[in-house]
Amino acid sequence: MQLLEISPKVLKQALSKGGEFGELYIEQRYTTRISCEDNKLEQVLAGNESGAGIRVIHDLRTAYAYTNNLEDAALLDLAATVSQAVGSTRNIEMLIPPQRTPQDYTPKDGLTPPNEVPTEDKVLLVEHANQLARKIDKRIRQVKVIYGDLVQRLNIANSDGVSCSDERFSTVFIVQVVAAGGNIIQTGYDVSGGSRGFTIDLQMVEEVAKTAARRAVLMLDARPAPAGSMTVVLSGKAGGTMVHEAIGHGLEADLAQGKMSVYSDRIGEQVAASSITVIDDATLPNKRGSYNFDDEGVPSQRNVLVEQGVLKGYMYDRLSAMKDGVRSSGNGRRESYQHHPIPRMSNTLIAPGADDPQAIIRSVHNGLLVTALGGGQVNTVNGDFVFEVNEGYIIENGEITLPVRGATLSGNGPQVLNQVEAVGNDLGFTIGTCGKDAQGCPCSDAQPTLLLPQIVVGGTA
Repeated sequence: MQLLEISPKVLKQALSKGGEFGELYIEQRYTTRISCEDNKLEQVLAGNESGAGIRVIHDLRTAYAYTNNLEDAALLDLAATVSQAVGSTRNIEMLIPPQRTPQDYTPKDGLTPPNEVPTEDKVLLVEHANQLARKIDKRIRQVKVIYGDLVQRLNIANSDGVSCSDERFSTVFIVQVVAAGGNIIQTGYDVSGGSRGFTIDLQMVEEVAKTAARRAVLMLDARPAPAGSMTVVLSGKAGGTMVHEAIGHGLEADLAQGKMSVYSDRIGEQVAASSITVIDDATLPNKRGSYNFDDEGVPSQRNVLVEQGVLKGYMYDRLSAMKDGVRSSGNGRRESYQHHPIPRMSNTLIAPGADDPQAIIRSVHNGLLVTALGGGQVNTVNGDFVFEVNEGYIIENGEITLPVRGATLSGNGPQVLNQVEAVGNDLGFTIGTCGKDAQGCPCSDAQPTLLLPQIVVGGTA
Protein backbone atom coordinates (compact mmCIF):
# COMPACT_ATOMS: atom_id res chain seq x y z
CA MET A 1 0.00 0.00 0.00
CA GLN A 2 1.64 3.22 -1.15
CA LEU A 3 1.16 6.65 0.36
CA LEU A 4 -1.96 8.08 -1.21
CA GLU A 5 -1.45 10.95 -3.65
CA ILE A 6 -4.42 12.61 -1.99
CA SER A 7 -2.49 13.27 1.26
CA PRO A 8 -1.42 16.89 0.48
CA LYS A 9 -5.03 17.81 -0.32
CA VAL A 10 -6.25 16.08 2.82
CA LEU A 11 -3.73 17.89 5.00
CA LYS A 12 -4.54 21.23 3.44
CA GLN A 13 -8.25 20.64 4.05
CA ALA A 14 -7.63 19.57 7.65
CA LEU A 15 -5.69 22.78 8.30
CA SER A 16 -8.00 25.05 6.31
CA LYS A 17 -9.23 26.79 9.46
CA GLY A 18 -5.83 26.93 11.16
CA GLY A 19 -3.80 24.68 13.38
CA GLU A 20 -0.12 24.05 14.04
CA PHE A 21 0.05 20.46 12.83
CA GLY A 22 -1.93 18.13 10.58
CA GLU A 23 -1.53 14.40 10.07
CA LEU A 24 -2.96 11.58 7.95
CA TYR A 25 -2.51 8.04 9.26
CA ILE A 26 -3.50 5.11 7.02
CA GLU A 27 -3.46 1.51 8.21
CA GLN A 28 -4.21 -1.94 6.83
CA ARG A 29 -4.37 -4.72 9.45
CA TYR A 30 -4.31 -8.51 9.11
CA THR A 31 -5.01 -10.37 12.36
CA THR A 32 -5.31 -13.93 13.59
CA ARG A 33 -6.48 -15.13 17.00
CA ILE A 34 -6.76 -18.77 18.02
CA SER A 35 -7.66 -19.99 21.49
CA CYS A 36 -8.04 -23.46 22.96
CA GLU A 37 -9.66 -24.07 26.35
CA ASP A 38 -11.29 -27.03 28.07
CA ASN A 39 -9.63 -29.28 25.48
CA LYS A 40 -11.42 -27.71 22.53
CA LEU A 41 -10.90 -24.85 20.12
CA GLU A 42 -12.90 -21.89 21.39
CA GLN A 43 -11.93 -19.36 18.77
CA VAL A 44 -10.36 -19.30 15.32
CA LEU A 45 -10.56 -15.82 13.84
CA ALA A 46 -8.68 -14.34 10.90
CA GLY A 47 -9.47 -11.13 9.10
CA ASN A 48 -8.34 -7.79 7.80
CA GLU A 49 -9.35 -4.19 8.27
CA SER A 50 -8.36 -0.87 6.74
CA GLY A 51 -8.89 2.67 7.87
CA ALA A 52 -7.49 6.16 8.26
CA GLY A 53 -7.25 8.74 11.01
CA ILE A 54 -6.86 12.50 10.57
CA ARG A 55 -5.52 14.76 13.30
CA VAL A 56 -5.12 18.48 13.79
CA ILE A 57 -3.24 20.04 16.70
CA HIS A 58 -4.35 23.58 17.52
CA ASP A 59 -3.39 25.54 20.64
CA LEU A 60 -1.88 22.32 22.07
CA ARG A 61 -5.20 20.48 21.78
CA THR A 62 -6.00 17.52 19.55
CA ALA A 63 -8.91 17.08 17.15
CA TYR A 64 -9.10 13.53 15.76
CA ALA A 65 -11.49 11.54 13.62
CA TYR A 66 -11.27 8.24 11.74
CA THR A 67 -12.97 6.27 8.99
CA ASN A 68 -12.75 2.88 7.31
CA ASN A 69 -13.56 4.46 3.95
CA LEU A 70 -10.33 5.20 2.08
CA GLU A 71 -11.93 6.82 -0.96
CA ASP A 72 -10.54 10.27 -1.76
CA ALA A 73 -13.88 12.00 -1.24
CA ALA A 74 -14.38 10.33 2.16
CA LEU A 75 -10.93 11.40 3.37
CA LEU A 76 -11.51 14.99 2.24
CA ASP A 77 -14.89 15.03 4.01
CA LEU A 78 -13.27 13.69 7.17
CA ALA A 79 -10.55 16.34 6.96
CA ALA A 80 -13.21 19.02 6.65
CA THR A 81 -14.94 17.66 9.74
CA VAL A 82 -11.73 17.73 11.77
CA SER A 83 -10.97 21.26 10.61
CA GLN A 84 -14.18 22.47 12.27
CA ALA A 85 -12.56 21.95 15.67
CA VAL A 86 -10.27 24.89 14.97
CA GLY A 87 -11.91 28.21 15.62
CA SER A 88 -9.90 30.61 13.45
CA THR A 89 -9.24 30.86 9.72
CA ARG A 90 -5.81 31.84 8.44
CA ASN A 91 -3.51 31.23 5.51
CA ILE A 92 -1.82 27.86 6.01
CA GLU A 93 0.01 27.48 2.68
CA MET A 94 3.41 27.54 4.39
CA LEU A 95 2.43 24.81 6.84
CA ILE A 96 2.66 22.16 4.13
CA PRO A 97 6.18 22.12 2.69
CA PRO A 98 7.05 20.17 -0.45
CA GLN A 99 6.64 16.45 0.15
CA ARG A 100 9.90 14.75 0.97
CA THR A 101 10.97 11.49 -0.58
CA PRO A 102 9.00 8.76 1.22
CA GLN A 103 10.87 6.61 3.71
CA ASP A 104 9.91 3.03 2.95
CA TYR A 105 10.82 0.23 5.35
CA THR A 106 10.60 -3.48 4.67
CA PRO A 107 11.26 -6.46 6.98
CA LYS A 108 14.90 -7.53 6.98
CA ASP A 109 14.72 -10.83 8.83
CA GLY A 110 13.70 -12.86 5.76
CA LEU A 111 10.99 -14.68 7.70
CA THR A 112 7.53 -15.49 6.40
CA PRO A 113 4.91 -12.87 7.27
CA PRO A 114 2.43 -14.34 9.78
CA ASN A 115 -0.55 -13.73 7.49
CA GLU A 116 1.05 -15.96 4.83
CA VAL A 117 1.20 -18.99 7.16
CA PRO A 118 -1.89 -21.25 6.81
CA THR A 119 -4.30 -20.94 9.71
CA GLU A 120 -4.37 -24.74 9.91
CA ASP A 121 -0.66 -24.79 10.80
CA LYS A 122 -1.24 -22.30 13.63
CA VAL A 123 -4.14 -24.38 14.95
CA LEU A 124 -1.92 -27.47 15.06
CA LEU A 125 0.64 -25.63 17.20
CA VAL A 126 -2.07 -24.49 19.62
CA GLU A 127 -3.45 -28.02 19.92
CA HIS A 128 0.03 -29.44 20.43
CA ALA A 129 0.72 -27.04 23.30
CA ASN A 130 -2.60 -27.96 24.93
CA GLN A 131 -1.89 -31.69 24.75
CA LEU A 132 1.70 -31.38 25.92
CA ALA A 133 0.85 -29.20 28.93
CA ARG A 134 -1.82 -31.65 30.06
CA LYS A 135 0.68 -34.53 30.03
CA ILE A 136 3.14 -32.85 32.39
CA ASP A 137 1.33 -33.89 35.58
CA LYS A 138 -1.91 -35.66 36.46
CA ARG A 139 -2.87 -32.77 38.75
CA ILE A 140 -3.30 -30.39 35.82
CA ARG A 141 -6.98 -29.57 35.50
CA GLN A 142 -7.19 -26.86 32.88
CA VAL A 143 -5.08 -25.50 30.04
CA LYS A 144 -5.69 -22.40 27.97
CA VAL A 145 -3.59 -21.66 24.89
CA ILE A 146 -3.77 -18.43 22.91
CA TYR A 147 -2.05 -17.61 19.63
CA GLY A 148 -2.22 -14.14 18.08
CA ASP A 149 -0.55 -12.34 15.23
CA LEU A 150 -0.77 -8.96 13.57
CA VAL A 151 0.51 -7.58 10.29
CA GLN A 152 0.25 -3.80 9.89
CA ARG A 153 0.89 -1.85 6.73
CA LEU A 154 1.21 1.83 7.59
CA ASN A 155 1.40 5.10 5.72
CA ILE A 156 1.87 8.40 7.55
CA ALA A 157 1.99 11.90 6.08
CA ASN A 158 1.94 15.19 7.97
CA SER A 159 2.22 18.92 7.51
CA ASP A 160 5.88 18.90 8.58
CA GLY A 161 6.67 17.13 5.31
CA VAL A 162 7.02 13.62 6.76
CA SER A 163 6.01 10.84 4.40
CA CYS A 164 6.76 7.27 5.42
CA SER A 165 5.46 3.73 5.08
CA ASP A 166 6.24 0.44 6.78
CA GLU A 167 5.13 -3.13 7.33
CA ARG A 168 5.15 -4.45 10.91
CA PHE A 169 4.85 -8.03 12.13
CA SER A 170 3.90 -9.23 15.61
CA THR A 171 3.29 -12.69 17.09
CA VAL A 172 2.42 -13.89 20.59
CA PHE A 173 1.93 -17.37 22.07
CA ILE A 174 0.47 -17.77 25.57
CA VAL A 175 -0.12 -20.82 27.77
CA GLN A 176 -1.97 -20.69 31.09
CA VAL A 177 -2.28 -23.82 33.24
CA VAL A 178 -4.42 -24.57 36.30
CA ALA A 179 -3.34 -27.37 38.65
CA ALA A 180 -5.18 -28.68 41.70
CA GLY A 181 -4.23 -30.88 44.62
CA GLY A 182 -6.54 -31.37 47.56
CA ASN A 183 -8.05 -27.97 48.33
CA ILE A 184 -5.18 -26.05 46.68
CA ILE A 185 -5.51 -24.54 43.22
CA GLN A 186 -2.58 -22.86 41.49
CA THR A 187 -1.92 -21.36 38.08
CA GLY A 188 1.12 -21.20 35.85
CA TYR A 189 1.71 -18.85 32.94
CA ASP A 190 4.26 -18.30 30.20
CA VAL A 191 4.40 -16.31 26.99
CA SER A 192 6.68 -15.88 23.99
CA GLY A 193 6.64 -13.72 20.89
CA GLY A 194 8.16 -10.71 19.23
CA SER A 195 8.07 -8.14 16.48
CA ARG A 196 9.20 -10.09 13.44
CA GLY A 197 8.07 -12.68 10.91
CA PHE A 198 6.57 -16.05 11.82
CA THR A 199 8.87 -17.73 14.37
CA ILE A 200 6.41 -19.94 16.26
CA ASP A 201 7.77 -23.49 15.97
CA LEU A 202 7.42 -26.74 17.89
CA GLN A 203 10.44 -26.10 20.10
CA MET A 204 9.17 -22.71 21.22
CA VAL A 205 5.63 -24.00 21.73
CA GLU A 206 6.90 -26.88 23.86
CA GLU A 207 9.08 -24.59 26.00
CA VAL A 208 6.17 -22.27 26.75
CA ALA A 209 3.78 -25.13 27.53
CA LYS A 210 6.26 -26.92 29.80
CA THR A 211 7.19 -23.74 31.68
CA ALA A 212 3.57 -22.82 32.36
CA ALA A 213 2.73 -26.36 33.49
CA ARG A 214 5.85 -26.62 35.67
CA ARG A 215 5.02 -23.39 37.47
CA ALA A 216 1.47 -24.47 38.24
CA VAL A 217 2.56 -27.84 39.62
CA LEU A 218 5.48 -26.34 41.53
CA MET A 219 3.18 -23.97 43.40
CA LEU A 220 0.98 -26.89 44.54
CA ASP A 221 3.88 -28.24 46.57
CA ALA A 222 5.13 -24.82 47.68
CA ARG A 223 4.73 -23.62 51.23
CA PRO A 224 2.81 -20.39 52.01
CA ALA A 225 5.01 -17.35 51.64
CA PRO A 226 6.19 -15.58 54.78
CA ALA A 227 5.03 -12.02 55.36
CA GLY A 228 6.91 -8.94 56.46
CA SER A 229 9.77 -6.71 55.43
CA MET A 230 12.67 -8.73 54.05
CA THR A 231 15.51 -8.86 51.57
CA VAL A 232 14.40 -9.73 48.04
CA VAL A 233 16.48 -10.80 45.06
CA LEU A 234 14.51 -9.96 41.94
CA SER A 235 15.97 -12.32 39.33
CA GLY A 236 16.59 -11.23 35.77
CA LYS A 237 14.39 -14.20 34.84
CA ALA A 238 11.46 -12.28 36.32
CA GLY A 239 11.71 -9.76 33.49
CA GLY A 240 10.92 -6.10 33.63
CA THR A 241 7.45 -5.90 35.15
CA MET A 242 8.91 -3.88 38.00
CA VAL A 243 10.56 -1.26 35.80
CA HIS A 244 7.48 -1.02 33.57
CA GLU A 245 5.08 -0.31 36.41
CA ALA A 246 7.22 1.23 39.15
CA ILE A 247 8.90 3.85 36.97
CA GLY A 248 8.05 3.40 33.27
CA HIS A 249 4.53 4.82 33.23
CA GLY A 250 5.61 7.69 35.44
CA LEU A 251 8.13 8.77 32.79
CA GLU A 252 5.52 9.10 30.03
CA ALA A 253 5.41 12.83 29.32
CA ASP A 254 1.64 13.31 29.37
CA LEU A 255 1.41 11.93 32.91
CA ALA A 256 4.40 13.97 34.04
CA GLN A 257 2.98 17.16 32.52
CA GLY A 258 -0.40 16.54 34.14
CA LYS A 259 1.20 16.18 37.60
CA MET A 260 0.03 12.56 37.57
CA SER A 261 3.52 11.20 38.13
CA VAL A 262 5.78 11.06 41.14
CA TYR A 263 8.54 12.03 38.67
CA SER A 264 6.90 15.30 37.54
CA ASP A 265 9.25 18.33 37.50
CA ARG A 266 12.22 16.26 38.63
CA ILE A 267 14.57 16.42 35.63
CA GLY A 268 18.14 16.49 36.91
CA GLU A 269 17.23 15.04 40.31
CA GLN A 270 18.44 11.77 41.83
CA VAL A 271 15.45 9.40 41.58
CA ALA A 272 17.24 6.04 41.92
CA ALA A 273 20.48 4.54 43.15
CA SER A 274 23.58 5.50 41.15
CA SER A 275 23.74 1.91 39.87
CA ILE A 276 20.37 2.29 38.10
CA THR A 277 20.08 3.37 34.45
CA VAL A 278 16.66 3.16 32.80
CA ILE A 279 16.36 3.04 29.00
CA ASP A 280 13.47 2.89 26.57
CA ASP A 281 14.74 1.50 23.27
CA ALA A 282 12.47 0.90 20.28
CA THR A 283 15.48 0.08 18.08
CA LEU A 284 16.22 -3.32 19.67
CA PRO A 285 15.99 -6.01 16.97
CA ASN A 286 12.80 -8.11 16.92
CA LYS A 287 11.56 -7.23 20.41
CA ARG A 288 7.80 -6.97 20.87
CA GLY A 289 7.94 -3.23 21.46
CA SER A 290 10.27 -2.45 18.53
CA TYR A 291 9.46 -0.42 15.42
CA ASN A 292 11.25 1.50 12.65
CA PHE A 293 9.27 4.65 13.39
CA ASP A 294 6.48 5.39 15.82
CA ASP A 295 2.83 5.97 14.91
CA GLU A 296 3.55 9.62 14.14
CA GLY A 297 6.38 8.91 11.68
CA VAL A 298 9.18 9.75 14.13
CA PRO A 299 12.16 7.37 13.79
CA SER A 300 12.63 4.92 16.65
CA GLN A 301 15.20 5.92 19.24
CA ARG A 302 17.19 4.72 22.23
CA ASN A 303 16.17 7.07 25.03
CA VAL A 304 18.13 7.15 28.29
CA LEU A 305 15.52 8.20 30.84
CA VAL A 306 17.49 7.73 34.06
CA GLU A 307 21.28 7.71 33.98
CA GLN A 308 23.18 6.54 37.06
CA GLY A 309 20.13 7.37 39.13
CA VAL A 310 19.56 10.88 37.71
CA LEU A 311 16.34 11.62 35.81
CA LYS A 312 17.33 12.78 32.31
CA GLY A 313 14.03 13.01 30.47
CA TYR A 314 10.58 11.69 29.62
CA MET A 315 9.03 9.71 26.76
CA TYR A 316 7.35 12.11 24.32
CA ASP A 317 4.91 12.06 21.46
CA ARG A 318 4.57 15.13 19.21
CA LEU A 319 1.90 16.88 21.29
CA SER A 320 3.63 16.49 24.66
CA ALA A 321 6.93 17.48 23.02
CA MET A 322 5.31 20.68 21.69
CA LYS A 323 4.13 21.49 25.22
CA ASP A 324 7.66 21.19 26.62
CA GLY A 325 9.39 22.75 23.62
CA VAL A 326 11.45 19.64 22.84
CA ARG A 327 11.62 17.03 20.09
CA SER A 328 9.50 13.90 20.19
CA SER A 329 11.43 10.92 21.55
CA GLY A 330 9.69 8.56 19.09
CA ASN A 331 7.21 7.25 21.67
CA GLY A 332 3.98 8.39 20.00
CA ARG A 333 1.97 5.16 19.74
CA ARG A 334 -1.61 4.14 19.06
CA GLU A 335 -3.52 0.87 19.05
CA SER A 336 -4.97 1.43 15.57
CA TYR A 337 -6.29 4.06 13.16
CA GLN A 338 -9.27 4.40 15.52
CA HIS A 339 -7.04 5.99 18.19
CA HIS A 340 -4.94 9.12 18.39
CA PRO A 341 -1.30 8.69 19.48
CA ILE A 342 -0.16 9.19 23.08
CA PRO A 343 3.22 8.74 24.83
CA ARG A 344 3.85 5.02 25.36
CA MET A 345 6.74 2.78 26.31
CA SER A 346 8.36 0.48 23.73
CA ASN A 347 11.11 -1.78 25.15
CA THR A 348 11.84 -0.46 28.65
CA LEU A 349 14.71 -1.79 30.72
CA ILE A 350 17.09 -1.31 33.59
CA ALA A 351 20.58 -1.58 32.13
CA PRO A 352 22.78 -4.47 33.35
CA GLY A 353 25.37 -3.77 36.04
CA ALA A 354 28.61 -5.44 37.04
CA ASP A 355 27.52 -7.94 39.71
CA ASP A 356 27.36 -11.71 39.27
CA PRO A 357 23.73 -12.86 39.79
CA GLN A 358 24.81 -15.97 41.69
CA ALA A 359 27.05 -13.92 43.96
CA ILE A 360 24.07 -11.65 44.70
CA ILE A 361 22.05 -14.68 45.85
CA ARG A 362 24.94 -16.02 47.92
CA SER A 363 25.19 -12.68 49.72
CA VAL A 364 21.67 -13.03 51.18
CA HIS A 365 21.43 -14.65 54.61
CA ASN A 366 17.65 -14.84 54.71
CA GLY A 367 15.31 -13.56 52.01
CA LEU A 368 13.15 -14.26 48.97
CA LEU A 369 14.21 -14.99 45.39
CA VAL A 370 11.59 -13.94 42.81
CA THR A 371 11.92 -15.61 39.41
CA ALA A 372 8.51 -14.75 37.92
CA LEU A 373 6.20 -11.81 38.55
CA GLY A 374 2.48 -11.73 37.79
CA GLY A 375 0.03 -8.88 37.56
CA GLY A 376 0.44 -5.65 39.44
CA GLN A 377 -0.84 -2.16 40.08
CA VAL A 378 0.89 1.17 40.47
CA ASN A 379 -0.26 4.61 41.54
CA THR A 380 1.77 6.87 39.25
CA VAL A 381 0.96 9.93 41.38
CA ASN A 382 2.82 8.70 44.46
CA GLY A 383 4.75 5.71 43.06
CA ASP A 384 3.17 3.05 45.30
CA PHE A 385 2.96 -0.42 43.74
CA VAL A 386 1.97 -4.01 44.45
CA PHE A 387 2.90 -7.10 42.39
CA GLU A 388 1.99 -10.76 42.54
CA VAL A 389 4.82 -13.28 42.68
CA ASN A 390 4.16 -16.19 40.32
CA GLU A 391 7.33 -18.08 41.26
CA GLY A 392 9.50 -17.50 44.30
CA TYR A 393 11.93 -19.34 46.60
CA ILE A 394 13.24 -18.89 50.10
CA ILE A 395 16.95 -18.02 50.36
CA GLU A 396 18.69 -19.36 53.46
CA ASN A 397 22.39 -18.75 54.09
CA GLY A 398 22.93 -17.89 50.45
CA GLU A 399 21.23 -21.05 49.15
CA ILE A 400 17.97 -21.32 47.17
CA THR A 401 15.69 -23.64 49.15
CA LEU A 402 11.91 -24.12 49.21
CA PRO A 403 9.43 -22.66 46.74
CA VAL A 404 6.69 -20.43 48.19
CA ARG A 405 3.25 -19.43 46.96
CA GLY A 406 0.90 -16.54 47.57
CA ALA A 407 3.59 -13.86 47.82
CA THR A 408 3.19 -10.24 46.83
CA LEU A 409 5.68 -7.38 46.70
CA SER A 410 4.60 -3.87 47.69
CA GLY A 411 6.48 -0.64 48.05
CA ASN A 412 7.17 2.75 46.55
CA GLY A 413 8.97 2.96 43.19
CA PRO A 414 11.42 5.80 43.91
CA GLN A 415 12.17 4.47 47.40
CA VAL A 416 12.82 0.92 46.20
CA LEU A 417 14.98 2.03 43.28
CA ASN A 418 17.02 4.27 45.57
CA GLN A 419 17.72 1.32 47.86
CA VAL A 420 19.03 -1.13 45.24
CA GLU A 421 22.31 -2.53 46.56
CA ALA A 422 23.45 -4.70 43.64
CA VAL A 423 22.72 -4.88 39.90
CA GLY A 424 23.46 -8.08 38.02
CA ASN A 425 25.28 -8.37 34.70
CA ASP A 426 22.40 -10.38 33.21
CA LEU A 427 19.23 -9.19 31.47
CA GLY A 428 15.87 -10.95 31.23
CA PHE A 429 12.90 -9.89 29.10
CA THR A 430 9.15 -10.24 29.48
CA ILE A 431 6.58 -9.30 26.86
CA GLY A 432 3.02 -8.12 26.99
CA THR A 433 0.37 -5.71 25.82
CA CYS A 434 0.36 -2.50 27.83
CA GLY A 435 -2.96 -0.79 28.47
CA LYS A 436 -3.37 2.96 28.79
CA ASP A 437 -6.31 5.25 28.04
CA ALA A 438 -8.27 2.25 26.68
CA GLN A 439 -5.52 1.51 24.15
CA GLY A 440 -3.34 -1.59 24.03
CA CYS A 441 0.20 -1.52 22.60
CA PRO A 442 2.74 -4.36 22.33
CA CYS A 443 5.75 -3.87 24.57
CA SER A 444 8.61 -5.66 26.27
CA ASP A 445 10.40 -4.98 29.53
CA ALA A 446 13.70 -6.15 30.95
CA GLN A 447 15.91 -5.97 34.00
CA PRO A 448 19.03 -7.58 35.44
CA THR A 449 19.06 -9.35 38.80
CA LEU A 450 18.47 -6.76 41.53
CA LEU A 451 19.18 -6.90 45.26
CA LEU A 452 16.50 -5.08 47.25
CA PRO A 453 17.59 -4.96 50.92
CA GLN A 454 14.12 -4.26 52.35
CA ILE A 455 10.76 -4.59 50.67
CA VAL A 456 7.36 -5.58 52.06
CA VAL A 457 6.40 -9.15 51.19
CA GLY A 458 2.78 -10.12 51.59
CA GLY A 459 2.07 -13.71 52.54
CA THR A 460 1.24 -15.63 55.69
CA ALA A 461 2.19 -13.92 58.93
